[in-house]
Amino acid sequence: MRVPLSWLGEYVSLPSTVTAESVMAELVKVGLEEEGSHSYNLNGPIVVGEVLEFVEEPQTNGKTVRWCQVLVGKDDVRGIVCGARNFEVGDKVVVTLPGAVLPGDFKIAARSTYGHTSDGMIASARELGISDDHEGILRLKSIGLDPEVGTDALELLHLGDSAAEVNVTPDRGYCFSIRGIAREYSHATGASFTDPVSRVIPVETSGFEVQVDNSEPIRGVPGVTKFVTRVVRGVDASAPTPAWMMSRLKLAGMRSISVVVDITNYVMLELGQPIHAYDYSKLQSGFGVRRAKASEILETLDGNERKLHPEDLVIVDSSGPIGLAGVMGGASTEVSAQTTDLLIEAANFDGVSISRTARRHKLPSEAAKRFERGVDPKVAEFAAARVVALLEEFASGAAESLGSIFDESIEPASIFLPAEFAASLTGVNYAAEDIQVTLVKIGCQVKSSSDGFEVVPPSWRPDLTHKTDLVEEIARILGYDEIPSRLPVAPPGRGLTKKQKLRRLVANYLASSGQVEVLNYPFLTKEQNEYFSNSGSASVKLANPMQEEVNQLRLSLLPGLLEAAKRNLSRTLVDLSIYEMGLVFQAPVSADRVNLPSGTEKPSDSDLAKLQASVPIQPLMLGVLFVGDRVGQQVGRKSIRASYADAISLARNLGQMLSVDIVIEQSEPRGFHPGRSAVLKVKDQVIGFAGEIHPELARLNDLPRQVAVLEINLDVLFENVPETVVAADIYTYPAATQDLSMVLDIAIPAAQVLAAIKESAGELLEEVVLVDDFRGGNLENNQKSLTFALRFRAADRTLTQSEASQARDQAVAEANRRFGATLRA
Repeated sequence: MRVPLSWLGEYVSLPSTVTAESVMAELVKVGLEEEGSHSYNLNGPIVVGEVLEFVEEPQTNGKTVRWCQVLVGKDDVRGIVCGARNFEVGDKVVVTLPGAVLPGDFKIAARSTYGHTSDGMIASARELGISDDHEGILRLKSIGLDPEVGTDALELLHLGDSAAEVNVTPDRGYCFSIRGIAREYSHATGASFTDPVSRVIPVETSGFEVQVDNSEPIRGVPGVTKFVTRVVRGVDASAPTPAWMMSRLKLAGMRSISVVVDITNYVMLELGQPIHAYDYSKLQSGFGVRRAKASEILETLDGNERKLHPEDLVIVDSSGPIGLAGVMGGASTEVSAQTTDLLIEAANFDGVSISRTARRHKLPSEAAKRFERGVDPKVAEFAAARVVALLEEFASGAAESLGSIFDESIEPASIFLPAEFAASLTGVNYAAEDIQVTLVKIGCQVKSSSDGFEVVPPSWRPDLTHKTDLVEEIARILGYDEIPSRLPVAPPGRGLTKKQKLRRLVANYLASSGQVEVLNYPFLTKEQNEYFSNSGSASVKLANPMQEEVNQLRLSLLPGLLEAAKRNLSRTLVDLSIYEMGLVFQAPVSADRVNLPSGTEKPSDSDLAKLQASVPIQPLMLGVLFVGDRVGQQVGRKSIRASYADAISLARNLGQMLSVDIVIEQSEPRGFHPGRSAVLKVKDQVIGFAGEIHPELARLNDLPRQVAVLEINLDVLFENVPETVVAADIYTYPAATQDLSMVLDIAIPAAQVLAAIKESAGELLEEVVLVDDFRGGNLENNQKSLTFALRFRAADRTLTQSEASQARDQAVAEANRRFGATLRA
């Protein structure tokens, strides 16, 4: 929110030495965030001049310039070269004299150009920073001004003003107005505050019928709770906007459009109430507000035709929708320079509906920004009256009693604040008088009693719904610096949980082995969520996504890693090893709706259980991605590309580090290369997948064909980590080794054969490793040959080869029994 200081000073007392920086410093004390300062960045001398005469001089480059004689003071005539041709002799203009500085540090000096010495410059509105109009120079009569020659143009056009900009948090919607900022500045400094609403007196209106249809509430909330209309006739819509209003709007971040639109925008910024003006002559009967119908189409003021959604709130007449309520008006009732009669609308719409409509149609607007954060329901008739008064003053309008008011707004609920609650929450022993004075200062109605305070929040503070909110306000207004700083003492005998320790262990291992941690957004498109949908769980859809197509919570970490890799590769970082530890979101156990009690009542155990069952399942996952070279090219050594072997090796190493036996079996999970991927299991439970992604998926994401990935469910992995690990005995006797090559069906996973060997070779077997997987040669098409290296050792003697061979033969027999495997000749 940008706050012009001259505007702020109308409603709160400012010191004579006030600056944008000093205003922001005070507002920070009451919880607003400093953003920056804005000004026109102009330095004089900049004065009003009168064009006495000019001569048009064609140039060899085809351009025609004017050599002008301009009176800028008593007996002070300057010769100025001007390229614009939209002015006449006698026009009063803005002249920047030598020594002046314009925005962008553009310094004015007498200079030779087109055969003359130009002693200054005649300025356009754009060069002065007033607007983006650069069609020609600024003629002061076009904005209703006829000042004396030599008048200081900075003062005349209010270009010496500046603005403070603060960031308004979502719960402080009332601060999207000069009214709200002035009140907060008063809280911070103790300066006297005058509510701008108090300067406006609404009039009784009747005779204009508005049909409000609240029959289709969303979330049980009606679409509109207040709707005020006023009719103004005889408006001169082509009248100029006052210079002071243009200046304030520009500093507040809005451009001047026309006197009618500027006045509605001005009142919205002043009071926080969005206003819309309709050309009354273009309206048909049946004016009202309702939900849209699925087949309806509306052309908005930006010229785009929009297909409406049944949740959209629309303003209608008998012709159909004529505006997106709270977002943007329709083209059919747009105010033009020929408009003479206006209908002014000030309403209070459901913030969630407006927010969804704005995002659905990609139409962020100043009005929608205010509605979605909450607009004071009691200010609508005052805002409409303020617009009418300004139209009468600056656009020759004549107010009528024709109008209407629909009001079903709900009064704020009373909140009980126990006397000692603020002290228990903040650690500050606030006096009862301070608490009451503070709450009254922010606009609350307060009744004190022996055990506490009965508090009714002000209409502009919909965020105050609980006693903790009131304590937050007390702490904010009386000063956060009053809250003592005490470090909590950690309870003895505690520390990190087992899961926290294991998570740190895994993260440290990955970082120390060369992986770089990334953090991705958990939001995906439907297509991305289907890349690796191997969990069998349905996706969780967002009710209010930031982007309409990115509307699901992730089922896997891998799509986010693919996006990160794509982004890095586009910046020539081609060798990557990245990982992410984070939650994924699976469909909840129950989709039943839970109706919770009001904020002051604790839910029952049954309701809490139902609520917990409706929360999406969120396991902790680890995702890793390798792309590019694992080992870079060196002198005498070629580079080595990262492959599925790296992903599988990392999974095996994690298992060994955590003393968990991870079984790796060949598989073809969704999104993976059919011949270069594996499923990871612990005690027959699937905990993840490893391998290379499908080449087509790599192509869709603009990645190389060979991209290795790993994804593991850390929750399940950590559950299987033993509480204690017994170190293996160290034997001094030598080992006996045997190699074992067996021919078997190609579809049988090597992991199953390896497990059978471990189980059947006896207690002398110390280690078995798969060293070769051979296919082709003299084998059948449906056969493969697996070679295992077996190491045997006894604790009390040196083994003979016959003992090792006997143990090996036991393994061969078991493999033959289970899989039909035979020794390879």
